[in-house]
Amino acid sequence: MVGLLFGSLVLLLLLSIPIGISLGAASMLTIFIAEPISLEAFTQTMIQGLNSFPLMAVPLFTFAGDIMGKGGISKRLLNVTGIMFGRFKGGLGVVSIVACLFFAAISGTGSATVAAIGLIMIPNMVAKGYSRNFSGALIATAGTVGVIIPPSICMVIYAVASGVSVTGMFMAGIGPGLLVGLALSIYTIIYSTKHGYEGDPKRYTFKEVVAIFVDAIPALLVPVIVLGGIYGGVFTPTEAAAVAAVYGIIVSVFIYKEVKFSELPKIGFNSALLCAAVLVIIGISAGFGRILTITGIPVTIANFILSITQSKVLILLFINIMLLIVGTFMETNASIIILVPILLPVVTALGVNPIHFGVIMVLNLAIGFVTPPLGANLFMACQIGKIKFDDIAKSIVPWIVVMIIVLMLVTYIPIITLGLPRLMGIPV
Repeated sequence: MVGLLFGSLVLLLLLSIPIGISLGAASMLTIFIAEPISLEAFTQTMIQGLNSFPLMAVPLFTFAGDIMGKGGISKRLLNVTGIMFGRFKGGLGVVSIVACLFFAAISGTGSATVAAIGLIMIPNMVAKGYSRNFSGALIATAGTVGVIIPPSICMVIYAVASGVSVTGMFMAGIGPGLLVGLALSIYTIIYSTKHGYEGDPKRYTFKEVVAIFVDAIPALLVPVIVLGGIYGGVFTPTEAAAVAAVYGIIVSVFIYKEVKFSELPKIGFNSALLCAAVLVIIGISAGFGRILTITGIPVTIANFILSITQSKVLILLFINIMLLIVGTFMETNASIIILVPILLPVVTALGVNPIHFGVIMVLNLAIGFVTPPLGANLFMACQIGKIKFDDIAKSIVPWIVVMIIVLMLVTYIPIITLGLPRLMGIPV
C-alpha cells in the first residue's frame, strides 16, 4: 500500500500534474485498490480539513499584503530605513534587507516582499553603481524572511497541519527571522566594502527626518497593531488577519491614497485566486493524511529512520538535507502539508519541540525560494530587475551559503527559536 500511495503520487508529480490533483488521484487510486478507508470517509475528512478557524487567516493575510504592497507602504518603509542605514558602505543593500524585514511583518509571503521592495530598490542600487546581479540576488534572498517573520502564511499552514499554536509559531519565527536579516546584512557589508559599493551620501535635515517619520507612521503601525494585538491577547491570529486587511484598506485608500476604492474588488479577487489552490491542496491533503494515519505509514517511517541511528544531530541533518532538496522542487505549502505527518513523529520521538521543528521546516523551504532551478523569488527578482536567470543563478550561491549557516544555527541552538516565546510566557 505504501508503494501504491507514494509511487502513484511521485509518478503524477513527475508528469507535472498539479500537486492538489496528484494528491487526490493518488489517494483515490489507493482507496479503490487497497480500500484503507471508504470514499465517504475520505470526502468527510477533506471537508473537515478546511473547516478550520486558523485557515481563515490565509486569504485575509494574502489580501492585506497585496493591498499594502500596492498602497505605498513599502515606499515609506524604505524612506525610514534609508535614514537609519543608507549612509554606510553597502548601505542601500542593508536598507533593502531591513525594509524586507519590516514588510515581511505585513505581507506574510516571500514573493510579495521581493516585488514590493525590489521594484524600488533594484533600480536604485544599480543607479548607485551596484551590480545588477548582486542587487537582484540580495532582494531575492532578503525576501525569504517573508515566510519567517510573523505573520507568516506558511507558519499558519504548519500550525494547522501539526496542531500547534499559531501564536507560538509566530513568536518563534522572530528570532530566526532577525538572525537571517543580520547574517545577510553582514555579508552585504563585507561584499560591498570589497567592491567599493558606497552608501547614499545624502544628509537629511532634522525637518526632513521628522517629515519622513511622520509620513511613515501609518506604515510602521501595521506590525505594531497586528503582532502587538496577537501577543497582547487582544485578538487571535485569524482576527489579526482581518484587522490587517481593514487597516490596509484604510491606509492605502484613505491615508496614502495610492489605491482607489474601485480597485479593491480586483485585489480581493486576485488574493482569492492565489489562496484557492492552497486551500484545495489543504483539503485533499487532509484525506491523504487520513490514509497515512490509518495505514500507520508515518510510524513505520519513523521507526525505520530511528532504527538506522538514534543520533538527534544526524537525523536532523538528514531531514535538513531532504527538506532543502524538496524545497527546491516543490511548492512550500504543499511540502508542509505532505511532510508534516511523516516527519513530525520522527523528531518528536527524539525530543525536538514541534514548534522548533516547524521553524526549521519553514526556514528550509524558504531557502528553496532562492535555489535554482525553480526558486520563486529568483524568478520574481529577474522579472522586476530585468536580469537573466542564468546570471542571477550564479550570483545567488554565496547567499544560499549564508542562509544554510543560519539554518544550522537555528537547528542546533533551539534557544534562538524558543527563547522569545518562553520569555513572553507563551506555551511552546
